[in-house]
Amino acid sequence: MALIELRNLDKRFGTTHVVKSLNLDISDREFLVLLGPSGCGKTTTMRMVAGLEQPSSGEILFDGVRINDVPTQLRDVAMVFQNYGLYPHMNVFDNIAYPLKLQKYPMNERKELVDRAAARVGLQPFLTRMPRELSGGQRQRVALARAIVRNPVVFLMDEPLSNLDAKLRVTARAEIKNLSEELGVTTIYVTHDQVEAMTLAHRVAVMNDGVIQQLGRPEDIYNDPANAFVASFIGSPAMNLLPVQVIGDTVRYEEGPELSLRAPRQGRLTMGVRAEDMQLAEPGQGHLSASIYTFELLGDSTMVNLRLADRVFSIKAPKDLRLARGDSVHVRLPQDKLYWFDADSGERLRG
Repeated sequence: MALIELRNLDKRFGTTHVVKSLNLDISDREFLVLLGPSGCGKTTTMRMVAGLEQPSSGEILFDGVRINDVPTQLRDVAMVFQNYGLYPHMNVFDNIAYPLKLQKYPMNERKELVDRAAARVGLQPFLTRMPRELSGGQRQRVALARAIVRNPVVFLMDEPLSNLDAKLRVTARAEIKNLSEELGVTTIYVTHDQVEAMTLAHRVAVMNDGVIQQLGRPEDIYNDPANAFVASFIGSPAMNLLPVQVIGDTVRYEEGPELSLRAPRQGRLTMGVRAEDMQLAEPGQGHLSASIYTFELLGDSTMVNLRLADRVFSIKAPKDLRLARGDSVHVRLPQDKLYWFDADSGERLRG
């Protein structure tokens, strides 16, 4: 297994600065997720660890040894990509065995290792099939089996579930989580899906514009976001962010009502509140009123989307609530569940 250290890692493509002085330690056996929107630098970071991209500057170390100049095939990493990368002219057995063939394992050892890897992901009945005869979920499991067949020191996974439908994604997430815990291999997992990050990771590094915005356990990032970007990216739905003006003891939402709330300072701020923390209230007992924009039945709950001025924000309500588009409702904002951010920098304000 491996401790991975990234030191002042920088990557430029021409004049485009993709990764900016990134510093990150990934512990032995840790499952770390790089999370962020398209173009944030997460895949480029993973490709530099794999050796598929060369850093413009900085160092990559495995167990304290600098590997910048070590070829990909000698880094002992296994990769699973979005498109699976299966060889269409090979059956499942040969696809899984291919890394062993390259390393000249004897055939009897290859068979033993392939059978073991296939058993871990439930592929034993499909070893003689061709990739075209498999479902998307089965192809994804072939890619996983090929990655684990030789027990590498590092797993690198780049959006491996994005081609699967919603039901298969849930199953595949469980398989990946189970494999990571069973094998105990240091793993870097790249995704833009915060649900995958929250369910899989020991720690999450939220990236934007080539910079790590926050690094921590999923529950810490959810409950204690460092800035407005992290707050808006983590959560389903995302945190409601409302621009407010604070003058004296008054908090005012744009041209709307004055709110009887305490803010950490005066001036232009962004007030954040999660959908599950907002409450529908009786008339006269809420902080503000708004009309229903859409009403969504989710099964275990109801999502009420409200329009206030030119913004839409969400409240997670009980599953038996029934309202109609255009209905007016009153909303309570719990003081102890509010988040405050600087309106310009987005940085979190405490107090």
